[in-house]
Amino acid sequence: MNTIIHRVGTIYLPVQNPKLASNWYQEKLGARENFRNKEKAILDFANQSFFLVKSKEGAKATFQDAKGKEHFFLTFEVDGIEQLQKLHSELKEKGVEVGAIEDRGHPGNNFVFYDLDENKFDVWSELSPSFKEKYLINSNER
Repeated sequence: MNTIIHRVGTIYLPVQNPKLASNWYQEKLGARENFRNKEKAILDFANQSFFLVKSKEGAKATFQDAKGKEHFFLTFEVDGIEQLQKLHSELKEKGVEVGAIEDRGHPGNNFVFYDLDENKFDVWSELSPSFKEKYLINSNER
C-alpha cells in the first residue's frame, strides 16, 4: 500500500517537570536535548523527536484496554534478544522500574518500563524488517 505519510515525526509525552523529565531521559535512555523551557523539552532519541510537555498532575500516556489493564502506547525496538537483555539490565541498574522479560506468544521477547512520570513503554527484541532494510542492519553481524 502506498501512502503519503512516511514516518512518525514527533511523540508528545505528558510530564510534571520538563527539566527533570529531560534529565531522566538523557541519563537513563541516552536521549539528546535540543530545546527546553518551562513548558516543554524537546529530545532526540530512537530516531524520533520527543516533546516532554508540562501537563496536569496525574496525566500519563497510557490507556486501559478492554479488560481494564493499563496498556503502553509505544514499543521501542532493539536488535535481538541479547540487546533486549542488556537494556533490561542497564535500566534496572539505573533504578528504572522495569517488568520481567516475557514471551508473549509472537516472535521475540518484550518487557515494559516506566519513566519518571509513570508513562509506560514496551521494548521488543525484534527490529521491524523495513527499518532493518532501510538502514542496512544485518542482525548476523552483531
